Amino acid sequence: MFLFRRPASSPPGPPRFFLYLEAALLLLLSLSLLSSYTKRYPLFNQADSSLYELKEDQGENAGKEPSKMPSESKPKISDSAENTQEKKFIRWVDFTITADALDKAFRFDLDTCLSTPHLNWIELLAYLGARYGGDFSRYKASDMDSLAEKLLQGESMENLTKEMKYYPYYLEAYTAVLGGMVGPFREEIPAEQAPESGNTGNTQGAENGLDAENMSDAENSPDTQNTQDTVWVTKYGLKAFSPIASGFPYSDFDDFGTARSYGFKRQHLGHDMMGQVGTPIIAVESGIVEALGWNQYGGWRIGIRSLDNKRYYYYAHLRKNYPYQSNLEVGSRVQAGDVIGYMGRTGYSSKENTNNIDEPHLHFGIQLIFDESQKEGNNEIWISCYELVKFLRQNQCLTQKIPDTKEWQRVYKTEEK
Repeated sequence: MFLFRRPASSPPGPPRFFLYLEAALLLLLSLSLLSSYTKRYPLFNQADSSLYELKEDQGENAGKEPSKMPSESKPKISDSAENTQEKKFIRWVDFTITADALDKAFRFDLDTCLSTPHLNWIELLAYLGARYGGDFSRYKASDMDSLAEKLLQGESMENLTKEMKYYPYYLEAYTAVLGGMVGPFREEIPAEQAPESGNTGNTQGAENGLDAENMSDAENSPDTQNTQDTVWVTKYGLKAFSPIASGFPYSDFDDFGTARSYGFKRQHLGHDMMGQVGTPIIAVESGIVEALGWNQYGGWRIGIRSLDNKRYYYYAHLRKNYPYQSNLEVGSRVQAGDVIGYMGRTGYSSKENTNNIDEPHLHFGIQLIFDESQKEGNNEIWISCYELVKFLRQNQCLTQKIPDTKEWQRVYKTEEK
């Protein structure tokens, strides 16, 4: 008979029950500490995973990213955690409107600019945005035709959208992107293209590719272009420009969100337009120069804020030695269509004026700003520009070389009305 005995060197331990109890208490204490920490210091910031604080939608869609949510379910606003008093503003915009949808909505707006009702292109797009849940891969031209027909027959947008919970969100978001791009403006044109005195009608724009624009109030101008007299006319239409001047070739593709590794791994938050060194770069919209100088990532770059303060346009990798138009400085006001700089390949270096980009191109970016706290830091909102740039290509600015200089200038001027 064998007897098993505990070795004399091993002291008796506590029963297993007490070991399990101690482990359970330690686990509960750890979970409590973790919960307290994450409430004070969230694991995800607003720019990464938690794009919105949902106050109303706590059902099956709560916490989903807007672009992955079904129709009629995108949240519109969130609060600022920095203020004890609730401060609401949009935290994120996933801009997926196609160039075809932009153009069709614009044509409805343009064709009805002298009519009642006048169809507002942003309202048309916001309606479809609410219908599609922001996903314009679902876009059908017939959907916009049907909406336009209802409005032209007398139905109001207010009535059509009264059951669309997130229509106000899309209207505000898309207005932030497109709000300064269509409307009345004044333009200088060759005198022989001016409408007859007193004529107010829809006429095709001469040099900028705009169809069926309202032209009126022609008046003499003391300026001349190429020894040719010009006049100023009032127009309604597309007053934003392509960032590349007319006659200069470029190529591009949808590269928003692709990987970048210089400095640190990150996403590409702009749109690259490949071309030739020295290509004139055009101000897409009127605004104020907020940034001018060297940036380690963007090289020589220009930052321009729109006049309504909602959009920040970023033009980067400009030409070595002569990146900007000579009259520009921080605080300068630029007009849509002005030449502001020249394509190059500077950047990716802490040393100024370094060509460290392999292929000459313009990095063009648009940042949306609903609150000044979003201008810098983790809460920045950059949108995909590829489809918007395709749409703007119909309005490229005609430029000419200034003799004996390295600069180009626009041929015909425009101004806000």
